[in-house]
Amino acid sequence: MYGLSEQDREIQARARSFADELIPLEVTAELAGGDLPAGLRAAHKARAIELGLYAANMPQEVGGGGRTSLQQVLIQEQVGRVTNALAWVCATPPSWLPPVATDDQTERYVRPAARGEREECYAITEEGAGSDVGAIEATARRAGGDYLLSGVKWHVTSFFAADYAFFQARLASGEHAGEHAMFLVDLPAPGVRVVRVPAYMHTLGRDHQHPVVAFEDVRVPASQLVGAEGDGMSFAREWFRFERLMVAARCLGAAERLVAEMTAFAAERRVGGGPIAGLGAVQQMLADSLTELFAARALTYETARGIDAGTDVKVQHAQCSMAKLYASEMAGRVADRAVQVLGGRGYMREHAAERFYRELLVERIWEGTSEVQRAIIAGQMVKRGPGLLA
Repeated sequence: MYGLSEQDREIQARARSFADELIPLEVTAELAGGDLPAGLRAAHKARAIELGLYAANMPQEVGGGGRTSLQQVLIQEQVGRVTNALAWVCATPPSWLPPVATDDQTERYVRPAARGEREECYAITEEGAGSDVGAIEATARRAGGDYLLSGVKWHVTSFFAADYAFFQARLASGEHAGEHAMFLVDLPAPGVRVVRVPAYMHTLGRDHQHPVVAFEDVRVPASQLVGAEGDGMSFAREWFRFERLMVAARCLGAAERLVAEMTAFAAERRVGGGPIAGLGAVQQMLADSLTELFAARALTYETARGIDAGTDVKVQHAQCSMAKLYASEMAGRVADRAVQVLGGRGYMREHAAERFYRELLVERIWEGTSEVQRAIIAGQMVKRGPGLLA
């Protein structure tokens, strides 16, 4: 099905098996605020590396898996079946960095990240600049051979697990004043402090929380600039394209699990002498959920295949937005139906349906809200014509 090669199916099966190892730990993590017993998350990371599921998006020449975009989707789809961020150990370090990294950056960041020895976080979003990255106010100003970085960043996901951050800022002076630049900041660093740690709907554990982090005249050498001054937005866009496709993939996995859960329950739960699967209203919810999952999977897989075939990058930008938009909203609808079919059980935190109901909402928000995705798609339709995008 879906025209997968033997190698594709083998990678898919490996990822599915790993996800199945993690699923039994979901309730333990949920009741512990997202945390696991000491050492268990590290063991899971080692297992992901052993199975070739870690850094699958990174080029082989720097130690990554070198997997195709479709194979990356297959991995992330399967780990999307797991709640509580347990499967985030199948990490995807920044695959956009190797082509622009200096030799020093490659040795200190790229290769260690691909081996799982270093982990990153992104300090990009601000209180007044979420989906509109162009509105950031953080600054970078030259100070001799260094840069001084200042700004307050929101939603710095996995800050407590990271030992370096990507910091995006506007250049305060020089030829590229007002343009964006990206910097590598080792953590911890003087001038970097956590302002507060907001509570969020989903349960992630301390390592993967999203704190507000202040950068106050953080000094970094010019060698920590990624690419050139003025390149910052191009890196952010490439990261967004990749992440939007991976969001779509994880939503497929979540929806698949929810469809399975509600189907099994509907077949067993009896009301009035028969299973509720025989009730027209329940049948409608089951049928709609599977149909939408099939459509979202076809869209996401086809988008990945287009990337592998070298589709124009601006077309990719629109199609990744389409995949994220449809798959994330599809998964939200499926989660809503699953809770409804499961009734009281679906409202219990010990059930996957309740957890996904909370967790899937953010997929319609981060890496650009659904409304932003629609604006991107519509803009490309006007510029290029709908025929080039679909």
